[in-house]
Amino acid sequence: MIDTGDTAWVLISAALVFIMTPGLALFYGGMVRSKNVLTTIMQSMFILAMISVEFIILGYTMAFGPDVNGFIGDFSKLGLAGIGMKIMDGGTIPELAFVSFQCMFAALTPALITGAFAERMKFRAFAILMLLWAILIYNPMAHWVWGGGFLAELGALDFAGGLVIHILSGVSGLTLCILIGKRSGYGKTAMLPHNLPMTVLGASILWFGWFGFNAGSALGANELAANAFIVSQAAAAAATLSWVVLEWIVNGKPTVLGAVSGCIAGLVAITPAAGFVEPMPAVAIGLIGGAVCYFAVAVLKDKLGYDDSLDAFGIHGIGGTWGSIATGLWATTAVNPAGANGLFYGETELFTAQVISTVVAYALAIVGTTIIYKLVSCFFEVRADEAEELAGLDIVEHGERGYGRSVIGGSSIMGSFEDSSEMLANTVLNTNKGGAL
Repeated sequence: MIDTGDTAWVLISAALVFIMTPGLALFYGGMVRSKNVLTTIMQSMFILAMISVEFIILGYTMAFGPDVNGFIGDFSKLGLAGIGMKIMDGGTIPELAFVSFQCMFAALTPALITGAFAERMKFRAFAILMLLWAILIYNPMAHWVWGGGFLAELGALDFAGGLVIHILSGVSGLTLCILIGKRSGYGKTAMLPHNLPMTVLGASILWFGWFGFNAGSALGANELAANAFIVSQAAAAAATLSWVVLEWIVNGKPTVLGAVSGCIAGLVAITPAAGFVEPMPAVAIGLIGGAVCYFAVAVLKDKLGYDDSLDAFGIHGIGGTWGSIATGLWATTAVNPAGANGLFYGETELFTAQVISTVVAYALAIVGTTIIYKLVSCFFEVRADEAEELAGLDIVEHGERGYGRSVIGGSSIMGSFEDSSEMLANTVLNTNKGGAL
């Protein structure tokens, strides 16, 4: 029978996950330069619309249709055919409530990737690339882990998307930012966030929505949802502290950008484990997650020289990797009898399955994204040229400005402020080569 409480919770959670994509738009939008704020926001908002339609028509049946040889769902639910008012098999909610919830996951995931190539991809190529990525990479991976595919058969656990969402998007983002190349002037010109309050607002919306993201994955208003809720808060808070303390020690100043980056890192890390671990392990997952993501952003990116503009890989790829492995360490059937015991509870099978599934996710993201990029680049110009980057993609791609143009001596107030900020930052960089800005 339908349980109205479970149904209400899943629908509310779907709405919470929905608001995460506009929240991401603000989170990313504040971190780019003002001349690219609209194109950055537009990428998330357009994906939200495009992938919602794709998921209803094709994505749901590929991910959650009856299994075909462990690799993909069949096409019996194409366009949601045959679902009607049915209750989920073995569940207490309408299947359409589950469709709604999963649709929001599918829309958010490719939007996360956009942070890796921000400020330099043409919109037409972006739209086609993201659509193909959702169909050919996200949908199969969702089936492998959540839809009864071969990774589920292996015993891999991913409560709310460490494998399917964060590793897949973060590693795909890294692949794309390497393939497309660095922004013009990267490493020579300071590229500062133009509106940190916007970024903080976006991060706050993401943190709020994440309770639906993780606790909603229990698919009911029950004990498992309550556990996922509190461990999400614990990990996010712990990671915020570890990131801020580390950058305070290393750079001498705690930053707002570090605080919001830390909270997102903690939420990413706990996502695969939220329905399988207890609160104190969640604190440990968050503390370690904040630290490893900080070093990925502050050290690894500089050492390897890739231009992951908004740290999609450093936070989502690295955080998701740690979260997947941590699930294999701290998962316990005391929290979820449908799960398994991890390494710290005396069993090795789950840890092995988590490592294998993580390697599979990396391989799919790297190989699949590379093939899709090469295919799209055969037909469309992917990268904005240097003159277009200099002008800003807001004007070049969309014919709009993010802020009113009050002209003073032929230049806008916002433009003059941004130019002055970059000049100041460059002066600091030139006089303090050994320090972090």
